[in-house]
This record gives sequence, C-alpha cells and structure tokens, in this order.
Amino acid sequence: MSSQPSALASTTDFAAHVAAELTEAVRGIDPAQAEAFVEALDSAANVFATGAGRSGLMGKALAMRLMHGGSAAHVVGETTTPGIGPGDLLVIGSGSGETRTLVPMAEKARELGADVAVVTLKPDSTLAKLATLVVQLPGASKSRENDDYATIQPMGSLFEQTLLLFFDASVLRLMQRRGLDGNKMYGKHANLE
Repeated sequence: MSSQPSALASTTDFAAHVAAELTEAVRGIDPAQAEAFVEALDSAANVFATGAGRSGLMGKALAMRLMHGGSAAHVVGETTTPGIGPGDLLVIGSGSGETRTLVPMAEKARELGADVAVVTLKPDSTLAKLATLVVQLPGASKSRENDDYATIQPMGSLFEQTLLLFFDASVLRLMQRRGLDGNKMYGKHANLE
C-alpha cells in the first residue's frame, strides 16, 4: 500500500502519477487471457455486460463500444435487455470476484447455457470459479486486505480504471479483427442528441 506522496502538489501531478500506475497495471495483463477475451466477444451471438458500482459503469462503456462495432450488446438490468442463452456471453467486472448480487447472475447464465467471462483481481474467487473465461487484472482491492500492489488511489479506483482501459483495448483489437475503424463505427453512434 502507498499513501499520497508529499511530492505531488497539484491536480496534474496526481493525474501523472495515476497514469503511471495505470501503465504499470496494464503491463501485468496476461496477453493470452486478453486474446481469449476478444475471441469470446467476437464469437458471441449476444454480449451482456454487468458489474456493481463503478465496475458496472465500465461494463456499460464496453457494451456501448461493442454496439458501435456491430455486436449485439446489452447491459444487464436495462428494460430492453433480452434473455440470455446458448451462444451468448455474460461479461462480469468485479475486483473482488465475490460481489453477492453478481454470483446468482453468473450461476443463472451458466444454467441457461451461456458463457461467462469474469474480469477480476481474484482468479480464485467465487465468480471466477463460475466462469468459462477469467481475465486477471493487476491492482489493489477496495479493502486492501492481502494486497501488495501499491496505489495512491482510494478503494477500487485502480481496478476500475484498468478495467476500462482493458475493455477499450479489447474493442480496439476487435475492430482490428473485423476491419473496422472509427468512421465506420460512428455510423452507429446515437443521433437523438
């Protein structure tokens, strides 16, 4: 664990330090796990994204970009979200891998024949054990129990930021696989603004 360094005297100093933490964190992502995640996104008939709190917001960001890329992507709990089934993928972001509201979702998705991808700090967690695919992100847990990853950020901020970067990088890789660019994706951008 790390406390706020006294040398940081401005908002931009803190931003630079956070960026350095993120750079270090993404270097620790296993490339094989990352590629397996993109393959799962690419082959899924429907992708359902979920998470609790800020991790859930990162899941919404993933679903939006997947939709822009031509995937049938949904956010769990929205009124327009269809049912899940075989050939579908449930993506769960959970630092602890123990979020009580997410465990029944993973169990139900598996029961209905869907695959479950869990992106977490804890590859031995309950959610990871229910998953068909696990991506371990480096970082510090909210409680900082049994952590040896240093961050100046509060609670799960480093995990949530790394989760967003991982999801965005996965979309970039998916775009590459599908021969998409930003101009093609912009055609699916919201236009009732």
